[in-house]
Amino acid sequence: MNHTNLKTLALFCKVVDNFGDIGICWRLARQLHLEHQISVQLWVDELLSFQRICPEVNPAIDQQIIQGVDVRFWRNQELSFSPVDIADIVIEFFACDIPPSYIQAMTACNPKPIWFNLEGLTAEEWVEGCHTLPSSHPQLPLTKYFFFPGFNQRTGGLMFEKDLDQRRQSFVNEVSQGHQFLRQLGAQEQDLNAFKISLFCYPHAPVSGLLQAWSTSETPHFCIVPQGVAQASIERFFGEQANSGAILIKGSLRLLVIPFIPQNDYDQLLWACDFNFVRGEDSFVRAQWALRPFVWHIYPQDEQLHHKKLRAFLSTYKPASSTFKSLNLAWNEALQDLDWGDAWQQIRNECLQIRKETEAWQQEMHRNGDLSANLLKFARVLRQKPT
Repeated sequence: MNHTNLKTLALFCKVVDNFGDIGICWRLARQLHLEHQISVQLWVDELLSFQRICPEVNPAIDQQIIQGVDVRFWRNQELSFSPVDIADIVIEFFACDIPPSYIQAMTACNPKPIWFNLEGLTAEEWVEGCHTLPSSHPQLPLTKYFFFPGFNQRTGGLMFEKDLDQRRQSFVNEVSQGHQFLRQLGAQEQDLNAFKISLFCYPHAPVSGLLQAWSTSETPHFCIVPQGVAQASIERFFGEQANSGAILIKGSLRLLVIPFIPQNDYDQLLWACDFNFVRGEDSFVRAQWALRPFVWHIYPQDEQLHHKKLRAFLSTYKPASSTFKSLNLAWNEALQDLDWGDAWQQIRNECLQIRKETEAWQQEMHRNGDLSANLLKFARVLRQKPT
């Protein structure tokens, strides 16, 4: 389908929970540029968090080209725009309020830009009725469309790059490549044959029970955690500071603290580990593509609404065993009094089966199509509609 009339895209991102929002938007912006040859402007209101997952970002610069994407510092809502500044496709991520001047300038464009509100990922059924729904602006002749990621063909699908499977397969097939990657992070030779875990969670995660289970295990456990993640709990458990580069040791557990790493390196970390603890949305999706067992720390919401969202996913995710569900519920404080030692031993016994079942899950998700391609396809349909 010809889409030469959709060449430019503006993506507006407000950083809410440090990394999740910009993680998703940065991944989407890169993919749109690299795979679809779209000229992308990425407007971000917080560059320091962006820099932690993309070291090329200079927080002191208001405009910079990074990996082909035009990154703009979204300083405030008072920015001034004219129709020539407006992109063919405009995306506000997670209902962030884009500058009023930008919206006003959109009205003077002919044709008017395709305007999306890209929502957060959930397995709840209600999104299927809201996906691609139009919403007319109350004062201006503009229509915005809701676009929901999701786990079936009645949603926008999940984000995955065309070469992702090939890159992952190449990495895991070459054992020495994975070992070299871990060595570069700071792993030592004895860590390479241990049961390897990546740990990325919010500060309130019940980490101590798992650290105890790992430290008293009969088999060596090696845990890799970004600096600042669960730092208070880790330091209490080991009685030492968890600074970047530190290796903390207790019983059968060796824990390595690393700095935040770029997204492509984080993918490799997920592939290199036997089990992954992830949080938010971006790392949650990447854990599924890693074909490894994982535990998801969901972003907390008022009135425990995130527990409903978590249960919706657990009922959708086909590789989820009863132990997998219990671990995820307890990690998110939706299940009390879990014996972490017993649960961990049980999930260890199930890891091979879970890994087999994740391959079928991945194939099913791929049949839903890639999020970025689905979004562009819908935008082209909208552009061809008579005004």
